[in-house]
Amino acid sequence: MPLDTVELDNVLKPIGQATGLPNAAYIDPQTFERERQKVFFETWAGIGFGKDVPRTGDAVPVDFQGMPLLMLRDRSGAVRVFQNICRHRGMILVQEPTTIRGVIRCPYHSWCYGLDGSLRTTPDVGGPGVNEHPDFNKSELGLVEVRAAMFHDVVFVNLSGDAPPFEEYAAELIGRWSEFDRPIFHGGPESSFQLEVKCNWKLAVENYCESYHLPMVHPGLNSYSRLEDHYHIEQDGKFSGQGTLVYNPQLDGSGRAFVNFDGLSDKWDMAAEYIALYPNVLFGVHRDHVYAILLEPHGFDRTVERVEIYYASEAMLDGNYADLRDRNARQWKGIFVEDVFVVEGMQQGRHAPGFDGGHFAPAMDGPTHMFHRWVAGRMRA
Repeated sequence: MPLDTVELDNVLKPIGQATGLPNAAYIDPQTFERERQKVFFETWAGIGFGKDVPRTGDAVPVDFQGMPLLMLRDRSGAVRVFQNICRHRGMILVQEPTTIRGVIRCPYHSWCYGLDGSLRTTPDVGGPGVNEHPDFNKSELGLVEVRAAMFHDVVFVNLSGDAPPFEEYAAELIGRWSEFDRPIFHGGPESSFQLEVKCNWKLAVENYCESYHLPMVHPGLNSYSRLEDHYHIEQDGKFSGQGTLVYNPQLDGSGRAFVNFDGLSDKWDMAAEYIALYPNVLFGVHRDHVYAILLEPHGFDRTVERVEIYYASEAMLDGNYADLRDRNARQWKGIFVEDVFVVEGMQQGRHAPGFDGGHFAPAMDGPTHMFHRWVAGRMRA
C-alpha cells in the first residue's frame, strides 16, 4: 500500500486542516525503500560520531541504509567517509572497527589504499610479480568518497552528492547555536548508551519535537520543567523542536556541578533547547553539556537510538566528576526510556485500517506537523 498523493497533500495543509502522514509511511516496506532515497540519500543524514574515530587511522565501517560506508580520520585530522568497497571487485575493505597503521588493504587481492582514499599498490596487476600495467591507471581508481560534514561531533553525509553544502543546509541551526561553536568533550563510556525501539524512526522524531506530552509521559521532569515553561522552535524545511526556560540541574545535593561553557549569553542561564535536525539527528544543548541522538532505522519498524553526551571542559572528564557524569547519563536515559511505550504504541496503532494519519492540536503540535510536512514534501516530489 504505497503512499497516496491525496494523503500527502492533506499533510501539507495548514495545521488546523491537516492530517498526519498515512499508515503506509510507517508500515509499508515499499514506502520505506522510497524514503531511503528521498529522505536519507538526497539530504544530509547522520551516520556516526567523530568520537568513534578519535585518532589518525581510526576507521569504522558503517552500514547506512544498506550502503557500505567507511568512516575514518585521515592524517590531517579530518573525518572522511568513503564507500567501504575495493574498486577491483567490490569486496568490503574493513569488516570491524580498527586502527589503520599504514594502508587500507583489501583482503581479496591486496589492493591497498591510503587514508586519503588514493590507490597505492596493486600486486600482480600486470601479471605475476608485475604491479603496473600500461592500460591501468591507479590515479583513477581511488576509493569513492562521500560528501561529509560534522556538527556537534555528528558525522553527516550526502550520498546523492547534490544536496546544498551542509553549511547552507544547516545554516539556521548553526547560527542559532553559534555560542556553542567550540570544542566539546565526550564524557566517556558512561556517557554513551543506546535504545532499541520497535517503531519507525519518524515516530521518535515526532515525539522528540514536542513538549505536549510532558505532563502525561514525564511527570518527574514536568514537576520542575512544566509544560508552560516550554516554547516551540520551528524552521520550516530544516528543523523543529522545543525549548525550556527553567533549566536548573540538581545532580548532587552538595551543590557540585559541571563547568559551564564560557561566554554564553544570559539566555542560557536557564534556557535549554531540544531540536530535531531532519531527518535523523536529535540534539540537546544546555549551559553545561550537550548531547546528540542518532536515529538508525533498521527496517520500517525498528530503530536504534544512539545517545552521546558531551561536556564544556576537558576537566569534566576527570575521575572526580565520574559520579556526576554517570548520574547525568542515567537521568537522561530514564527520560528517554519513558518515551518508548509511546512510540511503540503508535507503531502498533499504525496497523489500524482506515486510520487517516491523525490530527494535530494547532497550539501544541506545530513542531511535529512541520516534520510531517517536510517528509511529505520530499516524498511528494
